[in-house]
Amino acid sequence: MNPNLWLLAVCQGLFLTNNVTFIAINGLVGLNLAPLGWMATLPVMGYVVGGALSTSVVARTQTRFGRKTSFQLGLLVAVASALLCCYAAYGKNFWLLVAATVVAGYYNANAQLYRFAAAELALPAFREKAISLVMAGGLLGAVAGPNLASYTRGLTDVPFAGAYLALAGVALLSMALLAFIRFPPPPEAHAARGGRPLSEIMRQPVFIVAAAAGALGFGVMNLLMAATPIAMQVCGLPFSSVALVLEWHVIGMFAPGFFTGHLIRRFGTLPIMAVGLALNVLCVLIALTGVDLKQFLAALFLLGLGWNFLFTGATTLALTAYRPEEKDKAQGALNFCIFAVLAVSSLASGVLVTTQGWALLNLGSLLPLGLTGAALAWLALGQRKSGAAAGV
Repeated sequence: MNPNLWLLAVCQGLFLTNNVTFIAINGLVGLNLAPLGWMATLPVMGYVVGGALSTSVVARTQTRFGRKTSFQLGLLVAVASALLCCYAAYGKNFWLLVAATVVAGYYNANAQLYRFAAAELALPAFREKAISLVMAGGLLGAVAGPNLASYTRGLTDVPFAGAYLALAGVALLSMALLAFIRFPPPPEAHAARGGRPLSEIMRQPVFIVAAAAGALGFGVMNLLMAATPIAMQVCGLPFSSVALVLEWHVIGMFAPGFFTGHLIRRFGTLPIMAVGLALNVLCVLIALTGVDLKQFLAALFLLGLGWNFLFTGATTLALTAYRPEEKDKAQGALNFCIFAVLAVSSLASGVLVTTQGWALLNLGSLLPLGLTGAALAWLALGQRKSGAAAGV
């Protein structure tokens, strides 16, 4: 575990500070500014739509300029978009706020590649632990994000405008830290253009399951997390309780990062992903028991824990689906799948929680969880048959 990994882990934490703060405040700011209540989470949706639209551009910049320059470009966009969000809040301009979060999606698409960059900074035998460690850096976001939103919400006379200003400062700090990280040099131009066609890579069962589990697991997490601040407000709980729930949710997301890689190496990728799926189902069952603070707290913590196992496993699984010269297009395709599902879940989150309620929202999340379970079972069965055939 070299210093580059630790610095990248801190950058991951600052990225999650941005994400958690966005989740904590964008739905509430949207609820105050939106023409209709069901539009409240459109600013949350804008963030992931912008990420989906940016994946191909990010893949090209990563290939052309390498990791470091591309990541710094993403952080420049983060600064500009945070300032634009602040301006939109001051002007009470809902659609400008949505547009600003779409722009911020470019940063989201860039920083989602930190976990893949971590694997390149470690020896092959330590790839799982490197990914897990960098994801554990999200603990910084778990603590800083909710508290940043809480302490800066009244910093100016416009609610939450100060939080957007603070996020611009967070991005600048990340730029400074990233300047000290040494990434492997980008591949030669001819190597970057080599490898199999993307369609061939995406037809592999291991790629299909990694993409499906990563996207659906992330989608369910986003569906429930984005709706939580609105649901808690409807239930009469104060913003301090919202911040507490989100803090423990993100702790659940990233605290296991210190040992998830070890568990994957010991027990295998698919079993750990199955445990993550089971924890997500348990989250839904707890959420259906009531709407007191204790239910929100327990359900969201388990949701984060399950996401960590499922998403870290999906990332590790994806590494086996492509060659080094194919990484940019393969990782871009994986992230596009994630962002596409996140966009749908962000919109569905606001629509369902404001029109159908918290209970039906949780019940609906069982469908994508069931599809994820089916995908894991399909790949496990295929691997078992391949192993049996090889043994014969």
